[in-house]
Amino acid sequence: MIDLAYLDACGFAPTLPTSSTWARIGVRPLVPYQATQGRRVHLLGALLTGPSPRLVAESRTRSIDQTTFLFFVWRHLAGLPAPPASLPAGWRRARPLVIVLDNAATHRSKAVQAVLPALQAAGVTLYYLPPYSPQLNRIEPVWRVLKHTKLQQRSYPNEEALQAAVDQAVQARHRLEDALALLGVLAVGAVSFYVVRALVG
Repeated sequence: MIDLAYLDACGFAPTLPTSSTWARIGVRPLVPYQATQGRRVHLLGALLTGPSPRLVAESRTRSIDQTTFLFFVWRHLAGLPAPPASLPAGWRRARPLVIVLDNAATHRSKAVQAVLPALQAAGVTLYYLPPYSPQLNRIEPVWRVLKHTKLQQRSYPNEEALQAAVDQAVQARHRLEDALALLGVLAVGAVSFYVVRALVG
């Protein structure tokens, strides 16, 4: 058994793409334009697959560099107790973790390549997708829904308001994931009850 995660980053501009909405007859909805320069929010995340998929994500108003990427991988995603190079000799995750990701420069940097042996020794493997194949990354549909349907307000006056909205959307997904996981537990419990009842007559 392994843990499998699909990792990617997603960017949000203060004025997001528009699609359709409701309005009174004769009233034209307006979306104020906000300049993008230096006001974007970046979301680094990974979709952990399995019976109960889980999104692990962290937002920031600064760009995602190699240091941010590596910290997210070893701390938030792999759950290592220390940076890979500082782990006790022989330490390894209970279950191997395979992280599927694209070939972004941050993911392929010299700093990342240098720490790969220590990550692999700890049971964490980075699996790079072929170039130009976002359709193979299962987190892409999550980003699409989050960006285009879950942020109902399409313009934000500053990056703080935008970041708060992004974080709220991620938290709403977490609540949905928890509810679905609970429903799965209840469904398994109900099936077990009826199986036992059938066996005992």
